[in-house]
Amino acid sequence: MSDNSYLNNQFLIAMPSLFDPIFHHTVTFLCQHTKEGALGIVINRSADMKLGEIFKQMNISSRSDEIAETPVYAGGPVQQDRGFVVHTSGGEWDMTLPVSDNISLTTSRDVIEAIAAGEGPEKYLIALGYAGWGEGQLEQEMLSNSWLNTPFTDQILFETPLNERWNAAASQIGININQLTTPAGHG
Repeated sequence: MSDNSYLNNQFLIAMPSLFDPIFHHTVTFLCQHTKEGALGIVINRSADMKLGEIFKQMNISSRSDEIAETPVYAGGPVQQDRGFVVHTSGGEWDMTLPVSDNISLTTSRDVIEAIAAGEGPEKYLIALGYAGWGEGQLEQEMLSNSWLNTPFTDQILFETPLNERWNAAASQIGININQLTTPAGHG
């Protein structure tokens, strides 16, 4: 695979036929895709937790009720006890993976402390866990029509309501995903 065929900085949209309960009707922001595998953050599953609960667990104080009420996402089945922050680039953080010129993924405590203090990235999404694929696994799943891919947008990543993200991501490429049907029978 050439570098430009990797899907970094793209959305993976679960096809309606993907019945795996972990990924059914999900949108995953692909942060890293190389020949060794892929790492993404599911951006439309709630962890049924607010950021204030994470602050408490980490002994971080926040003076902002609005920030403490920020929803936390269930980013995927791997390392669900670990926080992953997808955010607009800028700032110097201890453990950051640049995803694109304007989006980064940070896993270090300092970014959570900055967010709590109101000094963090302009836009951010906090998830527990991530989705991971081994070498060639994502490519195989795409060939078997489990996923669609589309360029990411800030709007969907940070602003679209959680329950609208699956349809919104698919509509970017002109698809009403609800009209795609699961083939009857087996091929």
